[in-house]
Amino acid sequence: MTMAKDTPALEIRLAHDAVDVQASQRLRYDVFVKELGASGPMVDHANRLELDCFDEVYDHLVLVDPTRDPARLDHVVAAYRLLPGDRAAEFGRFYCDDEYDLTPLRQSGRKLLELGRSCVHPDHRGGAAMFLLWNALAEYVLEREIEVLFGVASFHGTDVAALKQPLSWLHHHHLAPPQLRVRARNFQPMDLVATKDLDRKTALLGLPNLIKAYLRLGGFVGDGAFVDRDFNTTDVMLLMDTQSMSARHRAFYTRRTEDVT
Repeated sequence: MTMAKDTPALEIRLAHDAVDVQASQRLRYDVFVKELGASGPMVDHANRLELDCFDEVYDHLVLVDPTRDPARLDHVVAAYRLLPGDRAAEFGRFYCDDEYDLTPLRQSGRKLLELGRSCVHPDHRGGAAMFLLWNALAEYVLEREIEVLFGVASFHGTDVAALKQPLSWLHHHHLAPPQLRVRARNFQPMDLVATKDLDRKTALLGLPNLIKAYLRLGGFVGDGAFVDRDFNTTDVMLLMDTQSMSARHRAFYTRRTEDVT
């Protein structure tokens, strides 16, 4: 697979070496720890690295600014972690096992891919970064014939009452079908507002861009949210069944891949 794609300033690829991985961990530290207030038992504050035991088994999709110095670990300006189901089975678990009961996915017999730790440097938000990550992800999925993508996506903060409109919108309009409906551990209900009391504008404005992107492609969410106080987030499980995507969504998905080949 040809993962290196160039724009005038940026290159996207699977991490080449430990330096790429460390640079993605430095970016994660700056975004999740410094900016959003996350913590965790393996956060390395001295070296400004956000890391965990899963880093060794994930593929790390990184967006690189070639004008930056890898020796400073600042050349990765966006990142995404990808864990195929067969590799997770060898490792013994998915990252999301701590937050959701993944039994429906494991029993589905489908080819799975777990996604996580999506982050973008502030200087590259609102530009091409997520577009390039999405295109490379689509290529990765299509080459491996992945059938179901999943991973937690986060709302900033742990005040569930402040998130009642977007959480309720997801529950009432985008709940996963029963055969893929994973359930949150330490279950936090999302149906906090009755359908008749939902404010569509407020709900949609409250949804993070990553969640809206998956919903536009026909994605859905698991049952219940997980309040992650270590990471200072409220998490929902995003799932996407590539085989059940509508023709319109599938054309969008594959076209975006072809645009960068």
